[in-house]
Amino acid sequence: MNVTEAYVDGLALNAGAIKNGRDLMKKNSFPLLCVSEDGAVIFGECKGSGKEPYRCSVDFANPASPVFRCSCPSRQFPCKHILGLLYAYADGRTFQTAPIPPDLQEKRDKAEKREEKKKETAAGGSGSPAKRKTNKSALVKKAAAQLEGIEIAEKLIRHIAHSGLGSLDPKSLQLLEDQAKELGNYYIPGIQIAMKELLFPLRSDMGKEERYSLAMEKMLTLHVLLKRGREHLGKRAENPDTPLDLETTLEERIGHAWQMAELRENGLSLGETGLLQLAFRSYADEARGEYVDEGYWMELKSGSIYTTRTYRPFRAAKYIREDDSVYEVVLASDPVRYPGDMNARIRWEEAVARQPQDSDYELIRGRAKASIPEAVKQVKNQIKNPLSDKHPVLLLRYTAILQQNDQFAIVDEAGNRLALADIRHLAHPTTGLLPMLNEGWLKDQAMLLMFEHDMEQGRLAAQPLSIVTGQSLIRLMY
Repeated sequence: MNVTEAYVDGLALNAGAIKNGRDLMKKNSFPLLCVSEDGAVIFGECKGSGKEPYRCSVDFANPASPVFRCSCPSRQFPCKHILGLLYAYADGRTFQTAPIPPDLQEKRDKAEKREEKKKETAAGGSGSPAKRKTNKSALVKKAAAQLEGIEIAEKLIRHIAHSGLGSLDPKSLQLLEDQAKELGNYYIPGIQIAMKELLFPLRSDMGKEERYSLAMEKMLTLHVLLKRGREHLGKRAENPDTPLDLETTLEERIGHAWQMAELRENGLSLGETGLLQLAFRSYADEARGEYVDEGYWMELKSGSIYTTRTYRPFRAAKYIREDDSVYEVVLASDPVRYPGDMNARIRWEEAVARQPQDSDYELIRGRAKASIPEAVKQVKNQIKNPLSDKHPVLLLRYTAILQQNDQFAIVDEAGNRLALADIRHLAHPTTGLLPMLNEGWLKDQAMLLMFEHDMEQGRLAAQPLSIVTGQSLIRLMY
Protein backbone atom coordinates (compact mmCIF):
# COMPACT_ATOMS: atom_id res chain seq x y z
CA MET A 1 0.00 0.00 0.00
CA ASN A 2 2.01 2.98 -1.30
CA VAL A 3 0.14 6.13 -0.24
CA THR A 4 1.95 9.32 -1.25
CA GLU A 5 0.82 12.94 -1.35
CA ALA A 6 0.78 12.79 -5.15
CA TYR A 7 -1.46 9.71 -5.00
CA VAL A 8 -3.91 11.49 -2.67
CA ASP A 9 -3.87 14.59 -4.86
CA GLY A 10 -4.93 12.38 -7.76
CA LEU A 11 -7.96 11.09 -5.84
CA ALA A 12 -9.33 14.55 -5.04
CA LEU A 13 -12.18 15.99 -7.10
CA ASN A 14 -10.58 19.41 -7.42
CA ALA A 15 -7.98 21.81 -6.01
CA GLY A 16 -10.41 22.98 -3.32
CA ALA A 17 -10.82 19.44 -2.00
CA ILE A 18 -7.02 19.06 -1.86
CA LYS A 19 -6.68 22.26 0.20
CA ASN A 20 -9.49 21.30 2.58
CA GLY A 21 -8.08 17.81 3.11
CA ARG A 22 -4.57 19.11 3.77
CA ASP A 23 -5.94 21.73 6.18
CA LEU A 24 -7.67 19.05 8.25
CA MET A 25 -4.41 17.15 8.53
CA LYS A 26 -2.39 20.28 9.40
CA LYS A 27 -4.92 21.33 12.08
CA ASN A 28 -4.72 17.89 13.73
CA SER A 29 -8.44 17.36 13.24
CA PHE A 30 -8.11 13.58 13.65
CA PRO A 31 -8.23 12.56 17.33
CA LEU A 32 -8.21 8.92 16.25
CA LEU A 33 -6.01 7.40 13.54
CA CYS A 34 -5.96 3.62 13.10
CA VAL A 35 -4.74 0.93 10.75
CA SER A 36 -5.92 -2.68 10.63
CA GLU A 37 -3.62 -5.52 11.63
CA ASP A 38 -3.17 -6.62 8.00
CA GLY A 39 -2.50 -3.02 6.94
CA ALA A 40 -5.27 -3.11 4.35
CA VAL A 41 -7.61 -0.63 6.05
CA ILE A 42 -6.91 2.79 7.50
CA PHE A 43 -9.68 4.43 9.49
CA GLY A 44 -10.23 7.19 11.97
CA GLU A 45 -12.39 9.95 13.36
CA CYS A 46 -12.39 13.57 12.24
CA LYS A 47 -13.77 16.55 14.16
CA GLY A 48 -16.83 18.03 12.49
CA SER A 49 -19.34 20.78 13.13
CA GLY A 50 -21.53 18.50 15.27
CA LYS A 51 -21.01 16.73 18.58
CA GLU A 52 -20.15 13.42 16.96
CA PRO A 53 -16.99 13.10 14.87
CA TYR A 54 -17.14 11.86 11.29
CA ARG A 55 -15.97 8.26 10.90
CA CYS A 56 -13.98 7.74 7.72
CA SER A 57 -12.05 4.83 6.26
CA VAL A 58 -10.17 3.65 3.19
CA ASP A 59 -10.15 -0.05 2.35
CA PHE A 60 -7.22 -1.22 0.21
CA ALA A 61 -8.33 -4.87 -0.07
CA ASN A 62 -8.09 -4.22 -3.82
CA PRO A 63 -5.29 -1.62 -4.18
CA ALA A 64 -6.36 -0.89 -7.76
CA SER A 65 -9.83 0.15 -6.58
CA PRO A 66 -9.83 1.32 -2.95
CA VAL A 67 -13.17 1.73 -1.18
CA PHE A 68 -13.88 5.04 0.58
CA ARG A 69 -16.42 5.40 3.37
CA CYS A 70 -17.38 8.41 5.52
CA SER A 71 -20.33 9.25 7.76
CA CYS A 72 -20.42 12.89 6.63
CA PRO A 73 -23.21 14.19 4.34
CA SER A 74 -20.87 15.60 1.68
CA ARG A 75 -21.78 15.04 -1.97
CA GLN A 76 -18.11 15.20 -2.93
CA PHE A 77 -16.44 11.80 -2.87
CA PRO A 78 -13.85 11.16 -1.65
CA CYS A 79 -14.73 13.91 0.80
CA LYS A 80 -12.25 16.17 2.59
CA HIS A 81 -12.29 13.92 5.66
CA ILE A 82 -11.13 10.90 3.66
CA LEU A 83 -8.50 13.01 1.93
CA GLY A 84 -7.31 14.36 5.30
CA LEU A 85 -7.04 10.80 6.61
CA LEU A 86 -4.94 9.80 3.60
CA TYR A 87 -2.75 12.90 3.84
CA ALA A 88 -2.10 12.06 7.49
CA TYR A 89 -1.02 8.55 6.49
CA ALA A 90 1.19 9.87 3.67
CA ASP A 91 2.72 12.40 6.08
CA GLY A 92 3.85 9.63 8.42
CA ARG A 93 1.49 10.46 11.29
CA THR A 94 1.14 7.78 13.96
CA PHE A 95 -1.60 5.25 13.20
CA GLN A 96 -2.27 2.80 16.00
CA THR A 97 -2.96 -0.83 15.10
CA ALA A 98 -6.57 -1.68 15.99
CA PRO A 99 -9.32 -4.17 15.11
CA ILE A 100 -11.63 -3.10 12.31
CA PRO A 101 -14.88 -1.69 13.82
CA PRO A 102 -17.82 -4.17 13.62
CA ASP A 103 -19.97 -1.97 11.34
CA LEU A 104 -17.07 -1.49 8.93
CA GLN A 105 -16.22 -5.21 9.01
CA GLU A 106 -19.84 -6.02 8.18
CA LYS A 107 -19.68 -3.76 5.12
CA ARG A 108 -16.41 -5.38 4.06
CA ASP A 109 -17.92 -8.87 4.35
CA LYS A 110 -20.91 -7.90 2.22
CA ALA A 111 -18.60 -6.37 -0.40
CA GLU A 112 -16.49 -9.55 -0.49
CA LYS A 113 -19.61 -11.68 -1.02
CA ARG A 114 -20.71 -9.43 -3.90
CA GLU A 115 -17.26 -9.73 -5.45
CA GLU A 116 -17.28 -13.53 -5.12
CA LYS A 117 -20.69 -13.65 -6.76
CA LYS A 118 -19.39 -11.55 -9.65
CA LYS A 119 -16.46 -13.93 -10.13
CA GLU A 120 -18.80 -16.93 -10.13
CA THR A 121 -20.97 -15.21 -12.70
CA ALA A 122 -17.96 -14.41 -14.90
CA ALA A 123 -16.88 -18.05 -14.66
CA GLY A 124 -20.29 -19.21 -15.93
CA GLY A 125 -21.78 -20.27 -12.61
CA SER A 126 -25.45 -20.80 -11.89
CA GLY A 127 -25.84 -17.11 -11.23
CA SER A 128 -24.90 -16.15 -14.79
CA PRO A 129 -27.22 -13.42 -16.02
CA ALA A 130 -29.05 -13.80 -19.28
CA LYS A 131 -27.49 -11.99 -22.20
CA ARG A 132 -28.82 -8.54 -22.74
CA LYS A 133 -31.63 -8.48 -25.26
CA THR A 134 -32.06 -5.59 -27.60
CA ASN A 135 -35.51 -4.02 -27.64
CA LYS A 136 -35.75 -3.80 -31.41
CA SER A 137 -39.04 -1.90 -31.37
CA ALA A 138 -37.59 0.79 -29.10
CA LEU A 139 -34.43 0.93 -31.23
CA VAL A 140 -36.46 1.57 -34.38
CA LYS A 141 -38.47 4.32 -32.66
CA LYS A 142 -35.31 5.95 -31.36
CA ALA A 143 -33.71 5.86 -34.85
CA ALA A 144 -36.86 7.47 -36.30
CA ALA A 145 -36.71 10.26 -33.71
CA GLN A 146 -33.00 10.78 -34.41
CA LEU A 147 -33.67 11.06 -38.13
CA GLU A 148 -36.35 13.65 -37.41
CA GLY A 149 -33.80 15.62 -35.37
CA ILE A 150 -31.26 15.39 -38.18
CA GLU A 151 -33.85 16.80 -40.59
CA ILE A 152 -34.35 19.80 -38.30
CA ALA A 153 -30.58 20.32 -38.07
CA GLU A 154 -30.29 20.17 -41.86
CA LYS A 155 -32.92 22.87 -42.19
CA LEU A 156 -30.95 25.10 -39.83
CA ILE A 157 -27.76 24.53 -41.85
CA ARG A 158 -29.55 25.33 -45.11
CA HIS A 159 -30.93 28.52 -43.58
CA ILE A 160 -27.44 29.62 -42.53
CA ALA A 161 -25.99 28.75 -45.95
CA HIS A 162 -28.70 30.63 -47.85
CA SER A 163 -28.59 33.69 -45.58
CA GLY A 164 -24.79 33.83 -45.45
CA LEU A 165 -22.65 34.02 -42.34
CA GLY A 166 -22.29 37.78 -42.67
CA SER A 167 -26.04 38.31 -42.39
CA LEU A 168 -26.38 36.65 -38.99
CA ASP A 169 -27.01 39.45 -36.49
CA PRO A 170 -27.38 38.89 -32.71
CA LYS A 171 -31.16 38.45 -33.01
CA SER A 172 -30.95 35.73 -35.70
CA LEU A 173 -28.09 34.01 -33.83
CA GLN A 174 -30.22 33.88 -30.69
CA LEU A 175 -33.08 32.35 -32.69
CA LEU A 176 -30.75 29.70 -34.12
CA GLU A 177 -29.38 28.91 -30.66
CA ASP A 178 -32.92 28.48 -29.31
CA GLN A 179 -33.73 26.12 -32.17
CA ALA A 180 -30.49 24.20 -31.56
CA LYS A 181 -31.62 23.57 -27.97
CA GLU A 182 -34.63 21.71 -29.35
CA LEU A 183 -32.29 19.11 -30.85
CA GLY A 184 -31.82 17.77 -27.32
CA ASN A 185 -35.29 16.19 -27.60
CA TYR A 186 -34.24 13.88 -30.46
CA TYR A 187 -31.48 11.72 -28.89
CA ILE A 188 -28.72 13.42 -30.86
CA PRO A 189 -26.71 15.33 -28.20
CA GLY A 190 -23.53 15.05 -30.26
CA ILE A 191 -25.13 16.82 -33.21
CA GLN A 192 -26.56 19.42 -30.85
CA ILE A 193 -23.04 20.11 -29.56
CA ALA A 194 -21.74 20.37 -33.14
CA MET A 195 -24.42 22.99 -33.85
CA LYS A 196 -23.39 24.96 -30.75
CA GLU A 197 -19.76 24.78 -31.87
CA LEU A 198 -20.78 26.27 -35.21
CA LEU A 199 -22.71 29.17 -33.67
CA PHE A 200 -20.26 29.94 -30.86
CA PRO A 201 -17.47 31.59 -32.93
CA LEU A 202 -20.05 33.80 -34.66
CA ARG A 203 -20.73 35.43 -31.27
CA SER A 204 -17.07 35.70 -30.31
CA ASP A 205 -14.87 38.79 -30.43
CA MET A 206 -12.16 37.20 -32.60
CA GLY A 207 -11.24 38.83 -35.91
CA LYS A 208 -13.78 38.74 -38.71
CA GLU A 209 -11.69 36.57 -41.05
CA GLU A 210 -10.75 34.14 -38.28
CA ARG A 211 -14.35 33.99 -37.04
CA TYR A 212 -15.78 33.12 -40.45
CA SER A 213 -12.98 30.67 -41.27
CA LEU A 214 -13.64 28.74 -38.06
CA ALA A 215 -17.41 28.83 -38.62
CA MET A 216 -16.98 27.48 -42.16
CA GLU A 217 -14.81 24.65 -40.86
CA LYS A 218 -17.45 23.77 -38.25
CA MET A 219 -20.24 23.99 -40.84
CA LEU A 220 -18.43 21.56 -43.16
CA THR A 221 -17.94 19.11 -40.29
CA LEU A 222 -21.60 19.37 -39.32
CA HIS A 223 -22.73 18.91 -42.94
CA VAL A 224 -20.74 15.66 -43.26
CA LEU A 225 -21.91 14.49 -39.82
CA LEU A 226 -25.54 14.99 -40.76
CA LYS A 227 -25.10 13.24 -44.11
CA ARG A 228 -23.33 10.18 -42.66
CA GLY A 229 -25.57 10.15 -39.60
CA ARG A 230 -28.67 10.06 -41.81
CA GLU A 231 -27.28 7.16 -43.84
CA HIS A 232 -26.27 5.20 -40.73
CA LEU A 233 -29.49 5.77 -38.79
CA GLY A 234 -31.57 5.11 -41.90
CA LYS A 235 -30.11 1.60 -42.05
CA ARG A 236 -30.81 1.08 -38.38
CA ALA A 237 -34.41 2.24 -38.76
CA GLU A 238 -34.89 -0.31 -41.55
CA ASN A 239 -32.95 -3.06 -39.78
CA PRO A 240 -32.48 -2.80 -35.98
CA ASP A 241 -29.79 -5.52 -36.21
CA THR A 242 -27.47 -3.10 -38.01
CA PRO A 243 -24.22 -3.21 -35.98
CA LEU A 244 -22.74 -0.21 -34.23
CA ASP A 245 -19.90 1.58 -36.03
CA LEU A 246 -16.75 0.40 -34.23
CA GLU A 247 -14.23 1.92 -36.64
CA THR A 248 -14.96 5.65 -36.51
CA THR A 249 -16.23 8.24 -34.05
CA LEU A 250 -19.58 8.49 -35.86
CA GLU A 251 -21.65 6.91 -33.05
CA GLU A 252 -20.17 9.23 -30.44
CA ARG A 253 -20.52 12.27 -32.67
CA ILE A 254 -24.22 11.51 -33.13
CA GLY A 255 -24.56 11.19 -29.38
CA HIS A 256 -24.08 7.55 -28.37
CA ALA A 257 -22.66 7.24 -24.84
CA TRP A 258 -20.39 4.21 -24.91
CA GLN A 259 -20.49 1.98 -21.82
CA MET A 260 -17.31 0.16 -20.78
CA ALA A 261 -19.06 -3.23 -20.77
CA GLU A 262 -20.35 -2.51 -24.26
CA LEU A 263 -16.86 -1.70 -25.53
CA ARG A 264 -15.50 -4.91 -24.01
CA GLU A 265 -18.28 -6.96 -25.59
CA ASN A 266 -17.22 -5.55 -28.95
CA GLY A 267 -13.57 -6.54 -28.54
CA LEU A 268 -12.19 -3.09 -27.65
CA SER A 269 -10.42 -4.15 -24.46
CA LEU A 270 -6.65 -3.60 -24.23
CA GLY A 271 -6.04 -6.11 -21.43
CA GLU A 272 -3.72 -5.36 -18.54
CA THR A 273 -1.21 -2.78 -19.66
CA GLY A 274 1.08 0.05 -18.57
CA LEU A 275 0.62 3.67 -19.60
CA LEU A 276 2.66 6.83 -19.07
CA GLN A 277 1.13 10.27 -19.45
CA LEU A 278 3.15 12.41 -21.88
CA ALA A 279 1.09 15.61 -21.68
CA PHE A 280 -1.96 17.02 -19.90
CA ARG A 281 -4.14 20.11 -20.11
CA SER A 282 -7.41 21.42 -18.71
CA TYR A 283 -9.53 24.00 -20.50
CA ALA A 284 -13.00 25.47 -20.58
CA ASP A 285 -15.06 24.58 -23.65
CA GLU A 286 -17.54 27.44 -23.74
CA ALA A 287 -19.48 25.97 -26.67
CA ARG A 288 -20.10 22.72 -24.80
CA GLY A 289 -20.53 24.46 -21.45
CA GLU A 290 -18.00 22.10 -19.89
CA TYR A 291 -14.50 21.93 -18.48
CA VAL A 292 -12.38 19.34 -20.26
CA ASP A 293 -9.44 17.49 -18.69
CA GLU A 294 -7.35 15.92 -21.43
CA GLY A 295 -4.35 13.63 -21.09
CA TYR A 296 -2.14 12.04 -23.77
CA TRP A 297 -0.70 8.66 -22.83
CA MET A 298 1.63 6.16 -24.46
CA GLU A 299 0.63 2.53 -24.07
CA LEU A 300 3.95 0.85 -23.36
CA LYS A 301 3.24 -2.48 -25.07
CA SER A 302 2.23 -1.12 -28.48
CA GLY A 303 3.57 2.44 -28.49
CA SER A 304 0.11 3.79 -29.39
CA ILE A 305 -0.77 7.24 -28.08
CA TYR A 306 -4.22 7.36 -26.51
CA THR A 307 -6.30 10.14 -24.99
CA THR A 308 -8.14 10.32 -21.69
CA ARG A 309 -10.87 12.92 -21.56
CA THR A 310 -13.11 13.94 -18.66
CA TYR A 311 -16.03 16.33 -19.22
CA ARG A 312 -17.21 18.41 -16.27
CA PRO A 313 -20.33 20.52 -16.94
CA PHE A 314 -19.94 24.03 -15.55
CA ARG A 315 -22.95 23.62 -13.26
CA ALA A 316 -21.80 20.32 -11.74
CA ALA A 317 -18.01 20.70 -11.92
CA LYS A 318 -17.43 20.63 -8.17
CA TYR A 319 -19.07 17.20 -7.88
CA ILE A 320 -16.98 15.55 -10.62
CA ARG A 321 -13.40 14.49 -10.10
CA GLU A 322 -10.96 16.89 -11.76
CA ASP A 323 -8.16 15.06 -13.54
CA ASP A 324 -4.57 16.21 -13.18
CA SER A 325 -1.08 15.57 -14.46
CA VAL A 326 0.18 12.05 -13.68
CA TYR A 327 3.89 11.35 -13.48
CA GLU A 328 3.86 7.66 -12.53
CA VAL A 329 3.44 4.66 -14.80
CA VAL A 330 -0.21 3.62 -14.49
CA LEU A 331 -0.75 -0.15 -14.53
CA ALA A 332 -4.36 -0.30 -15.69
CA SER A 333 -6.51 -3.39 -15.34
CA ASP A 334 -8.31 -4.08 -18.61
CA PRO A 335 -8.76 -0.54 -20.04
CA VAL A 336 -11.08 -0.11 -23.01
CA ARG A 337 -10.56 1.81 -26.23
CA TYR A 338 -13.23 3.94 -27.88
CA PRO A 339 -13.70 3.76 -31.66
CA GLY A 340 -11.47 6.32 -33.33
CA ASP A 341 -8.29 6.96 -35.26
CA MET A 342 -4.82 8.21 -34.22
CA ASN A 343 -5.41 9.17 -30.59
CA ALA A 344 -8.44 7.08 -29.64
CA ARG A 345 -9.94 7.75 -26.23
CA ILE A 346 -9.41 5.17 -23.47
CA ARG A 347 -10.85 4.56 -20.01
CA TRP A 348 -10.17 2.25 -17.10
CA GLU A 349 -11.74 1.63 -13.72
CA GLU A 350 -8.94 0.01 -11.72
CA ALA A 351 -5.24 0.79 -11.68
CA VAL A 352 -2.15 0.92 -9.52
CA ALA A 353 0.92 3.06 -10.10
CA ARG A 354 4.70 2.72 -9.94
CA GLN A 355 7.56 5.13 -10.39
CA PRO A 356 8.86 5.36 -13.98
CA GLN A 357 12.33 3.99 -14.70
CA ASP A 358 14.96 4.94 -17.26
CA SER A 359 13.96 1.85 -19.25
CA ASP A 360 10.41 3.26 -19.59
CA TYR A 361 11.66 6.55 -21.00
CA GLU A 362 14.08 4.78 -23.32
CA LEU A 363 11.26 2.53 -24.54
CA ILE A 364 9.02 5.53 -25.23
CA ARG A 365 11.77 7.43 -27.02
CA GLY A 366 12.40 4.35 -29.16
CA ARG A 367 8.69 4.25 -30.12
CA ALA A 368 8.84 7.72 -31.69
CA LYS A 369 8.46 8.04 -35.47
CA ALA A 370 11.82 8.61 -37.14
CA SER A 371 10.71 10.16 -40.45
CA ILE A 372 9.17 13.63 -40.65
CA PRO A 373 7.65 13.06 -44.14
CA GLU A 374 5.94 9.85 -42.99
CA ALA A 375 4.63 11.55 -39.85
CA VAL A 376 3.29 14.52 -41.83
CA LYS A 377 1.60 12.16 -44.30
CA GLN A 378 -0.15 10.30 -41.47
CA VAL A 379 -1.34 13.56 -39.90
CA LYS A 380 -2.60 14.99 -43.21
CA ASN A 381 -4.53 11.81 -43.98
CA GLN A 382 -6.34 12.15 -40.68
CA ILE A 383 -7.04 15.88 -40.98
CA LYS A 384 -8.55 15.34 -44.44
CA ASN A 385 -11.32 13.24 -42.90
CA PRO A 386 -14.03 15.74 -41.87
CA LEU A 387 -15.08 13.69 -38.82
CA SER A 388 -11.58 12.95 -37.52
CA ASP A 389 -9.80 14.88 -34.78
CA LYS A 390 -8.27 17.94 -36.43
CA HIS A 391 -5.53 18.19 -33.81
CA PRO A 392 -3.76 14.82 -33.69
CA VAL A 393 -0.80 14.24 -31.39
CA LEU A 394 2.30 12.31 -32.44
CA LEU A 395 5.73 11.50 -30.97
CA LEU A 396 8.55 12.33 -33.39
CA ARG A 397 12.28 11.60 -33.12
CA TYR A 398 14.66 14.46 -33.92
CA THR A 399 18.39 14.85 -34.21
CA ALA A 400 18.44 18.59 -33.55
CA ILE A 401 16.30 21.65 -32.79
CA LEU A 402 17.23 24.61 -34.97
CA GLN A 403 16.51 28.29 -34.31
CA GLN A 404 16.65 31.19 -36.74
CA ASN A 405 15.51 34.47 -35.20
CA ASP A 406 12.15 33.59 -33.60
CA GLN A 407 11.54 30.55 -35.81
CA PHE A 408 12.16 26.96 -34.67
CA ALA A 409 12.32 23.64 -36.46
CA ILE A 410 13.28 20.05 -35.73
CA VAL A 411 15.40 17.89 -38.03
CA ASP A 412 15.17 14.12 -38.50
CA GLU A 413 18.04 11.74 -39.26
CA ALA A 414 17.54 12.20 -43.02
CA GLY A 415 17.85 15.99 -42.75
CA ASN A 416 14.13 16.71 -43.23
CA ARG A 417 12.81 19.72 -41.30
CA LEU A 418 9.50 20.42 -39.59
CA ALA A 419 8.68 24.00 -38.53
CA LEU A 420 7.40 24.48 -34.99
CA ALA A 421 4.84 27.12 -34.01
CA ASP A 422 2.17 27.73 -31.41
CA ILE A 423 -1.30 26.74 -32.65
CA ARG A 424 -4.64 28.47 -32.14
CA HIS A 425 -6.34 25.38 -30.72
CA LEU A 426 -4.14 25.19 -27.61
CA ALA A 427 -4.10 28.91 -26.82
CA HIS A 428 -1.07 28.14 -24.64
CA PRO A 429 2.35 29.04 -26.11
CA THR A 430 5.22 26.60 -25.61
CA THR A 431 7.55 27.08 -28.58
CA GLY A 432 9.23 30.08 -26.96
CA LEU A 433 10.37 27.86 -24.08
CA LEU A 434 12.72 25.82 -26.28
CA PRO A 435 15.79 28.13 -25.86
CA MET A 436 15.53 27.62 -22.08
CA LEU A 437 16.04 23.85 -22.31
CA ASN A 438 19.17 22.01 -21.25
CA GLU A 439 21.52 21.72 -24.22
CA GLY A 440 21.50 17.93 -23.95
CA TRP A 441 17.74 17.88 -24.58
CA LEU A 442 18.07 19.65 -27.94
CA LYS A 443 19.71 16.72 -29.74
CA ASP A 444 18.70 13.12 -30.44
CA GLN A 445 15.51 13.05 -28.38
CA ALA A 446 11.76 12.65 -29.05
CA MET A 447 9.17 15.42 -29.11
CA LEU A 448 5.43 15.12 -28.56
CA LEU A 449 3.68 17.42 -31.04
CA MET A 450 0.11 18.57 -31.59
CA PHE A 451 -0.73 19.42 -35.21
CA GLU A 452 -3.14 21.89 -36.74
CA HIS A 453 -3.93 23.00 -40.28
CA ASP A 454 -3.28 26.74 -40.35
CA MET A 455 -5.97 27.94 -42.77
CA GLU A 456 -4.60 31.50 -42.97
CA GLN A 457 -1.06 30.34 -43.83
CA GLY A 458 -2.24 27.30 -45.79
CA ARG A 459 0.23 24.99 -44.06
CA LEU A 460 0.54 22.39 -41.31
CA ALA A 461 1.60 23.74 -37.93
CA ALA A 462 3.12 21.66 -35.12
CA GLN A 463 3.42 22.76 -31.48
CA PRO A 464 5.71 20.99 -28.99
CA LEU A 465 4.01 19.60 -25.87
CA SER A 466 6.79 17.53 -24.27
CA ILE A 467 10.26 16.16 -24.82
CA VAL A 468 11.21 12.58 -23.94
CA THR A 469 14.83 11.74 -23.21
CA GLY A 470 16.34 8.45 -22.12
CA GLN A 471 16.05 9.47 -18.45
CA SER A 472 13.16 11.91 -18.16
CA LEU A 473 10.02 13.56 -19.49
CA ILE A 474 10.14 17.35 -19.88
CA ARG A 475 6.65 18.84 -20.08
CA LEU A 476 6.33 22.20 -21.80
CA MET A 477 2.63 22.41 -20.97
CA TYR A 478 0.76 21.07 -17.96
